Amino acid sequence: MSSIRSAPEGATPGFLVWRLSMKWCVAVDRAVAPLGLTHAQYSLVASLYGLGRAGERPSQRRLADHTGLEALYVSKLARALEAAGLLERARDPRDPRAMQLALTERGTEVARRAIDVVHALLEQLLEPLDGLDGPRTRAFTRDLTALLGTPLAASADVVGDRAGAHETEQS
Repeated sequence: MSSIRSAPEGATPGFLVWRLSMKWCVAVDRAVAPLGLTHAQYSLVASLYGLGRAGERPSQRRLADHTGLEALYVSKLARALEAAGLLERARDPRDPRAMQLALTERGTEVARRAIDVVHALLEQLLEPLDGLDGPRTRAFTRDLTALLGTPLAASADVVGDRAGAHETEQS
């Protein structure tokens, strides 16, 4: 992927977030590939590692909500990670329809190594903001958190509202 030195003229925040997201996804994919993981698989094992350390054995639905991935995709990834011996799936005793996920011993070791690799990568990627622990990175993280916390309106409502506003402007 080519690098951007500055924002293209007229670039919208959405375009820049998309480009940054793609750049970071590619970087993480490359960084964790030697460990046999993709970026999406890394998201699952790193999340399971953190949730497991907090004493949680999440369901696939909980993990989907945590990672922002679709539940069906989490299920597919979980099956692949289970086949690779990195996680185990078990029926939730409180809800027989739900599957609980946990890292295996091997999965925990791979997760630790992958987290270390991605942490070093983030240090590099965030260097322009004074590194992972820099004040600009903390402000950037707050801004991203605020954007992620903004609920989405139903798309038909947004399109209808914009069309109405456009008609009003034309009148």
